[in-house]
Amino acid sequence: MQIQAVMNFLASNATVFKKGFTSTWKEFIRNKFMRNSEELPEIILILPLVCTVGAFLNLHLKDFPVPLPVILYLIGCSFEMLSFASDQVQKYADAIQWIDPHLFFDMFTPVIIFNVAFDMDIYLLHKLLWQILLITVPGFLINYTLILWYLASVNKLLLKTTPWLLFSAILVSSDPMLTSAATRDLGLSRDLVNLINGESLMTSVMSLIMFTSIVDINFGMQKMINHSLAYSIIKKIWSHCIASLLFGILISKLIQLWMSTVFGDDVNHISLSLSILYLIFFICELVGMSGIFTLAIMGLFLNSTSFKPGVEALLLEFWDCLSFVAFLIVFTFIGLLIPAHTYLYISFSDIYYTLNIYLTLVVFRLLVFLLLSPLLSRLGHDFSWRWAFIMAWSEMKGIPNINMALLLAYSEFSLGSEREKSQILFHGVAVCLISLIVNRFILPIAVSKLGLHDVTSTKHKSLYCTFQHFQELTKSAASVLKFDKDLANADWNVVEKAIILQNPYALSQGEITEHQKVRCLDCNKEIDETLNVEAIELANRRLLSAKIASYQRQYRNETLSQSAVQVLVGAAGSFAEKGEYTNAETVENYSEHKKLFTFTRKVLINWVYNTKKEKGIPSRHCFLRMCHKIVFTDEFECVGYLVILMNMFPIIISWITRLNNIYESELKHANYSFLAFYTAEALLKIAAMRKAYFSHAWNLFELTITLIGITDVMLFETGSINYYTFDVTEIVVFLKVVRFLRILRIWKFVTPKLLQIIDKNMSHQLSFRYAILKGYVQGEADIMTIIDKIASSKQVKQMLLRRVTKNTEHAMKELGYLECDHPEIAVTMKTKEEVNVMLSLAKEIVKAFRLKGILHKIEGSEINKLITARKREILDFQHIYKPLTVDEALCHIPWLDKDQDHISFIQERSRVVTFDCESGIFKEGDEPQGIYIIISGMVKLQRSMPGLGIDQIIWESEEKDDQITYTDFVITGAIIGELNCLTNEPMKYSATCKTVVEAYFIPKNHLYEAFEQFCPHIEYKMWLKLGLSITAKKIREHLSYEDWNYKMQLKLCNIYVKDIPKNTKTDIYDETVIYVILIHGSVEDCQLRKVYKAPFLIPITCHQIQGIEDFTKVTIVQTSIDAKKFRWNTSKYRAARKSTHPPQRERPLFFSFFGGWRLGLNLWYMEVPRLGV
Repeated sequence: MQIQAVMNFLASNATVFKKGFTSTWKEFIRNKFMRNSEELPEIILILPLVCTVGAFLNLHLKDFPVPLPVILYLIGCSFEMLSFASDQVQKYADAIQWIDPHLFFDMFTPVIIFNVAFDMDIYLLHKLLWQILLITVPGFLINYTLILWYLASVNKLLLKTTPWLLFSAILVSSDPMLTSAATRDLGLSRDLVNLINGESLMTSVMSLIMFTSIVDINFGMQKMINHSLAYSIIKKIWSHCIASLLFGILISKLIQLWMSTVFGDDVNHISLSLSILYLIFFICELVGMSGIFTLAIMGLFLNSTSFKPGVEALLLEFWDCLSFVAFLIVFTFIGLLIPAHTYLYISFSDIYYTLNIYLTLVVFRLLVFLLLSPLLSRLGHDFSWRWAFIMAWSEMKGIPNINMALLLAYSEFSLGSEREKSQILFHGVAVCLISLIVNRFILPIAVSKLGLHDVTSTKHKSLYCTFQHFQELTKSAASVLKFDKDLANADWNVVEKAIILQNPYALSQGEITEHQKVRCLDCNKEIDETLNVEAIELANRRLLSAKIASYQRQYRNETLSQSAVQVLVGAAGSFAEKGEYTNAETVENYSEHKKLFTFTRKVLINWVYNTKKEKGIPSRHCFLRMCHKIVFTDEFECVGYLVILMNMFPIIISWITRLNNIYESELKHANYSFLAFYTAEALLKIAAMRKAYFSHAWNLFELTITLIGITDVMLFETGSINYYTFDVTEIVVFLKVVRFLRILRIWKFVTPKLLQIIDKNMSHQLSFRYAILKGYVQGEADIMTIIDKIASSKQVKQMLLRRVTKNTEHAMKELGYLECDHPEIAVTMKTKEEVNVMLSLAKEIVKAFRLKGILHKIEGSEINKLITARKREILDFQHIYKPLTVDEALCHIPWLDKDQDHISFIQERSRVVTFDCESGIFKEGDEPQGIYIIISGMVKLQRSMPGLGIDQIIWESEEKDDQITYTDFVITGAIIGELNCLTNEPMKYSATCKTVVEAYFIPKNHLYEAFEQFCPHIEYKMWLKLGLSITAKKIREHLSYEDWNYKMQLKLCNIYVKDIPKNTKTDIYDETVIYVILIHGSVEDCQLRKVYKAPFLIPITCHQIQGIEDFTKVTIVQTSIDAKKFRWNTSKYRAARKSTHPPQRERPLFFSFFGGWRLGLNLWYMEVPRLGV
């Protein structure tokens, strides 16, 4: 009966709670969103109307003298005035005026703060961190104190204490969104712009924290009598500052971890990001933290690589749209929310007082910056009084100020009288509008007069050259379209005039002339005047910017993981702002935070003598053999561990005085029993292992403890010590500690498990390091393609070229050693990468089919679901590695095409050769002996002159005056010597073994016999492989400003190799040819008489060429539609070769669609160019 009564009581309470909870939420929704059900349609109509009007005004009034916020405010005021003349307008005005101010704040402020923080350059903020903290902590407090003093001195509004404090918080705040927009196009330096934006963001956040803290403390002191002010202030500092900071960092890391594993379309990511933003904001507000500060920290710690590849642009546009909508609504509604009768009582003294407040705020800010300028200049060398003047005038008042004024004016708490609230609302909004109008005119003039435009002469000339290059690309694209038969009748004169744009960075006549040469005083060498610190610094910044773009592009293409791109981008961004440059070592130092795993692993391996059981040889005696069998069983080991754990309980009890006295007899017998077990265990191990027992440290350690335990018993029995009366002497303490040390034996059981966990973490660390190195090498290769556009002069280009080449060599060496030492890591990472790339390509194909109408939207979605499911599977992809056999190595060769007849013929005279470390395979200038296929190990390839190696993406002409040693490292699966065997020319590079190398050697004569036996398949496929490798790099460089992933795949599907005879004119470009790439030899343009040397992308304006060397080859890239038309006539493109064997018969050369697709995929994804092609 009692149980039933309790259950009835709980059920009744639950019902009451449920009813109360439901009614509470209904009341909350009704109070937040509408006062009655008739107000909602008016709100829904007004919101799109405001957005439409605001978008129209923003489009057509960008250069209007009156800022857009002021225009929106006047529109709201006009709407308020019209409400007195029309009942219909009054209905809409009332719907707006009865909006809850907290809802107004919670809807718009979070997205604005987060968007501004997310859009900031976090790496530049790291550089300016101490300056920002100095301005926003002591600077904020000084500024706030000065404003309090001013308001108390003038006291025109006759404010009491709480309104006085709140009004000061309103005035000290700023609008980070409007401040960022005002300084964006002024031409200021990036350091100054980010310093202004960071200071504005933190000032607005701190003022909001100050405002809410004052309101909460005031409410708490009214509610509770014995309320400590000091405790409340400390509590607010902890919850609103420290706890919010830590929570924001934690949430940003969790979001990065979660978003990296979420698969889905872009709409899901956008909706998730928006919902998480507001969810975190309201959670923080409910638990007493600052939601605004938490969102600001989240925005600073998140960046474009924190989300799904390719979705960051949509997220930025979406958040910018929401921020713009919030901006329009706030400034329009504020004109309606200020009561109309307030304007009737405005006098000249009110306007004068508002202007006085504004000018006083500017003076106070300037005074604060001047007071802090000694420290600011020490923390940042560029800070000066000019910066202080611009920072004082750049502050824009806006949405945070207005939202706080609305919260105060429409507050239901007793924060002041209605007169005080209305005066604070009016003057707060008026100061905002005045700052927007005045600063719009003052800032551009101040920047111009103070000379703060960040466009130096070197940068101006560099931008001029960049714009010229842009114009040349546009003109070349137009010249290509002239050959389109559908556009033959277009008026190309009009087109050419339309695409010529006026260069905004036009140089004067004096700047266009060549730079003077000066002589170095030390070496008397003539150098260019432009090689100065400014030019080098500009080139370094552009170099690092190009690296960041390359890393982000790799991430979008899903060839680089999220964690790796964050490290690479973070390192490049950090070093860029420090004025330094990155190499593989600095990147690894930046990312190295897991050295503890390596140290711990070494300690554990040295600690445990035997992670694998060494049983030894059993004795011939029956008893000893039985002991050996017992000792080396798992059950024996487990029993020993259990007994040690059981022994810990009486040992611990013996240390407790009261329990030791109670259980004296039991503890004594327990000690004897355990000691007898340890003695028997030691005797069994000695009998089983014999002399080997004393060669292991752990056995000696346990035997020592056992002997000390026996000594302990003997001393106790002879009365030398009184152990169980807890007579604490040094001997007793020592004996007890020694008995307790037996617990260390548990490490023998735990250590193998710990080693497995550490090995797994180290495997992830090695995979992470491999991804970083590979991404870095690819970034350096991408830099090579645009190094001409980065450098402002030839000498700067040479300097950058040497640096990039040296960094690439070092990174490739580290990558090669890593692949040799941990082949399973390399295989797993490459497998995952290729699966990711191919699945991404499959999605691109589905997208192309949908655009062409081949697939419907529903069918395309189903296929994308299958692709997404497969991507989830590869997240748990395990290591699979088997040593590469000779047969597998031959099957991986593209020009054998897995044909068993070809492979069998090659194997007849080929053999496996082994080279020691640092031994040479061949030297530069040696005659080719054959082809080497690396089975295991790493080989260093080095040459003194540029050629078809890593420099093929550097040079496009005969300008090869830079004496740079070119180095490459190749590992398992690489092929060395193909080109020299094809051309029968001396080796162009040296090959040196960096480890013990095992290679499969195919003699040159046997290879030539294979060419004859299987004419023309093998030789043509070998040329095709080389041509595809060079063509992919040249097309990639040509399409550097396009989305070339899918396009390149389509282009590489239709390619063939063609001979160019010497001194014979040959037509190359027609309506079916896209690109012609010179892969070997040199040719002459028959019309312009220009000479092109391999490797080179021949311009489309060149229609006829002739070879000027005995041996010249080009690759022809055709359109997919006309590829089949050219298969019939490829037999005339016979591959001529300097040969030492009998002449070859004519053979047809063509490249099938599916074979080309497969080979093109294999070669296009070779990130690192090879010298050994």
